[in-house]
Amino acid sequence: MSNISDLIEKYLKELFGSGSQGQVEIQRNELAEKFNCVPSQINYVLTTRFTVEHGFVVESRRGGGGFVRIIKLPMDEKVNAVSYLCDLIGRDVSQQGAEGIIRRMLEEGLVTERESGIMKSALSRDVLRIALPARDQLRALILKAMIISILHHIGDKGD
Repeated sequence: MSNISDLIEKYLKELFGSGSQGQVEIQRNELAEKFNCVPSQINYVLTTRFTVEHGFVVESRRGGGGFVRIIKLPMDEKVNAVSYLCDLIGRDVSQQGAEGIIRRMLEEGLVTERESGIMKSALSRDVLRIALPARDQLRALILKAMIISILHHIGDKGD
């Protein structure tokens, strides 16, 4: 059984599929009413599941006519995708941040389930057994190398 956060996330992602042109505007209170939860639950979903690492930017305007706008960042060209992802990763990346980027690549069809699993395993803190901050820096270097290799080979297999 899915929890309320999963249901809210799924609903919001479905809104992108219905001709949203890359962005969705919602009323936080209306959405909370729809899911019979408090508005802070909506905030939690937005701040944990609609982050830049997951490929989204969230804009918010408070007040009577306030809204939340969720913008899905585009990933359409290989070069732009590599550049965008490498900039996003930066000099270091946490395990959670890396997994978010990998999840986005999976959602965009840039990697398979198998590749996603291999990437997550290779970047795990259980494998990278060195102290912080070196671990997050090494994770960033490895993730960038994987992304460059994978995106370089897209199209080679008829993708």
